[in-house]
Amino acid sequence: MNLPNKLTLFRLILIPIIVLVWVLPYAQLGIEMPSYHFGYLTISLKNIIVLILFILGSVSDFLDGFLARMNNQVTTFGKFADPIADKCLTTTMFILFASENLISAVPVLIMVWRDIVVDGIRLIASSRNVVMSAKMLGKIKTVSQMLCIIVILMNNIPFQYLNIPMADILLWFSTLISIASGVSYYNQGKTYIWESK
Repeated sequence: MNLPNKLTLFRLILIPIIVLVWVLPYAQLGIEMPSYHFGYLTISLKNIIVLILFILGSVSDFLDGFLARMNNQVTTFGKFADPIADKCLTTTMFILFASENLISAVPVLIMVWRDIVVDGIRLIASSRNVVMSAKMLGKIKTVSQMLCIIVILMNNIPFQYLNIPMADILLWFSTLISIASGVSYYNQGKTYIWESK
């Protein structure tokens, strides 16, 4: 297994660790999570730990694609597993946020539905021996989602000081881009979806 694929697997392994850090009942375990003050805003240590882990996952996403292209190590596994790892990482974070009412569940549902449809299109294409890799809109979607998650984990700092709801802006931008990229995938795969045998 080459290094880019190892980085993809590393990103997948990070996900249950992030979930554990986020949902662990610290108070019940007698663990006091400190908070850090930035003016009138605070960030808990839990958010900081998850933020670091999430950034590691996000950086590994950039590195695996970059290294695969630079060293000519693009593989079929990488084309499939890389977007799956991205979706698992970002979707997990959005579900965790929605479960604690930090964000609305509506954009999360839309993005999950989009991912299911796109995965179905990819499955149909792969049955025709066609590998559909991520296009530019899909990459923009992933980057905007990652930036949104980072801003949420930082409690919208520094934008909160300027009364700019940047987390909400990025969330809905990600949703719109998600829909647009889903339409793009549909247009790529509609020949395989509607073909008759």
